[in-house]
Amino acid sequence: MLPGQFVEIRVDGSSTTFLRRPISINYVDRELNELWLMVAMVGDGTRKLGELQPGDTLNCVLPLGNGFSLKSEVGSLKSDNSQQPAAKMLLVGGGVGVAPLLFLGAHLQQQGCEVTFLLGGRSAKDVLELELFNRYGRVCVTTEDGSLGEKGFVTNHSVLGEHFNKIFTCGPTPMMKAVARYAKEQHLPCEASLENMMACGLGACLCCVEKTTEGNLCVCKDGPVFDIQKLLWA
Repeated sequence: MLPGQFVEIRVDGSSTTFLRRPISINYVDRELNELWLMVAMVGDGTRKLGELQPGDTLNCVLPLGNGFSLKSEVGSLKSDNSQQPAAKMLLVGGGVGVAPLLFLGAHLQQQGCEVTFLLGGRSAKDVLELELFNRYGRVCVTTEDGSLGEKGFVTNHSVLGEHFNKIFTCGPTPMMKAVARYAKEQHLPCEASLENMMACGLGACLCCVEKTTEGNLCVCKDGPVFDIQKLLWA
């Protein structure tokens, strides 16, 4: 299991939920043999998942999709010479879109990268897992109402005045589009994890198709992570 991949969960006991629900891998603790999933209870299916108790069984298909780049681009940025500065990675997320960034940040830190998380939400209660993110890098926060961190959107945060080698983002599409525009203006490589509506998770139903420079691609099978240069909206 790698950062950026996801799980398709069967929801048992819900009379209105017929399809599996795609949930990003939040973290994998191999020592404890644990897989963490962050579930926002917004519909009948996810509310049913929120009722699960320790000891219950969950039917999952995993790991699915292609995750963030961790070897080629990142590896070329990281120098083995201790006198060279570490590659600076900016991980930008909003709402429950922050979920895959925790596992990604842990991997990047292990590779010797300098990790900065930029997390946004409507208010303080919408900014999740702050204590966990602090384990793997510096954490910057924006909230729309100013209740935590700097007031505004993630693209308004003062940390964007600093230099970074690469950007990774996941969250609401308008937010990711704004981050992608910033990355292009700064001539920075950037990867975005899309959250298109999915059904099968295997590229069979064509529910999650995204128009790209390479034609129509299934987000679940060809993504969910894409280089923004391939995305028409970027």
